[in-house]
Amino acid sequence: MSNYTVNVTTEELAKTLGFSILENGRGSVPLCSRNISRPGLQFTGYFEHFDHTRIQVIGMAEHEYMNSLPMDFTLKVFTELFKRNIPCLIVSRNLKIAPEILELAKEYGCPVFGSEQITTHLINQAYSYLSRLLAKETMVHGVLVDVSGVGILLEGDAGIGKSEIALELINRGHRLVADDCVIIRLINDNLTGTAPEKIRDYMEIRGLGIINIQTMYGPGSVRKEKGIDIVVKLERWDEKKEYDRIGDIDFTENILGVDVFQLLIPVTPGRNIPTIIETAAKKYRLKQVGYDAAHELLGKVLR
Repeated sequence: MSNYTVNVTTEELAKTLGFSILENGRGSVPLCSRNISRPGLQFTGYFEHFDHTRIQVIGMAEHEYMNSLPMDFTLKVFTELFKRNIPCLIVSRNLKIAPEILELAKEYGCPVFGSEQITTHLINQAYSYLSRLLAKETMVHGVLVDVSGVGILLEGDAGIGKSEIALELINRGHRLVADDCVIIRLINDNLTGTAPEKIRDYMEIRGLGIINIQTMYGPGSVRKEKGIDIVVKLERWDEKKEYDRIGDIDFTENILGVDVFQLLIPVTPGRNIPTIIETAAKKYRLKQVGYDAAHELLGKVLR
């Protein structure tokens, strides 16, 4: 369950998920839980431990059982259901709902939607939508790129060259996700980054101005979102500072409660930072399958 509520209009929810509106109800759907329920047990009259914050879905089993009950008992059950202010009711497979039930929904202000999908597909689609809508979110200053399938977030002081490094990576066939401003969401315990809608595909290059990456390099040069695997912190070279030269210790940065692998890369004239980042992506993928060059070398030395 989320710690806040998002109100979505019935028209917006119907358009996004491909539903038909059977009853508009209050005209909006308050959403604060990504969980979805099928009210089978409630059709027996049992409402103990009922979570009223969840969307309720009626599938074939609930529909057939509902039709086997006397209408007066069915209306009593739906009265109990609607008066608890559930977000909405969705009926799958274009199953028919009695007009009396829709009248009750109107009386209590509960939106009712219809869907042609089978129940399992409907629930999966709705859960995916709710997971994104209710995800924890933060915004960071940086550049997010997809390098050989690895999501790399570039961070560093203004003017250090994040966008120029990303531009060179795009020239080498990698993809831009977001420049300057990255929206990060926690979806199903994974961090996903994207760009604000208005500045998606655009980059600012000092001395050159604004460029549109998709227009300039083609659709394959951008992607809408990407999971964040590595945070690369760029800083100007400090001769008094000791930088990692072996790579046998993993450093992390915590974003929205998730620890992300972090690299600190010093920037100085003559260092080919895009090549270093490409190598970091390849090293990360090798570590994912169990190979670590630093540990291998240290093992040889110790032996």
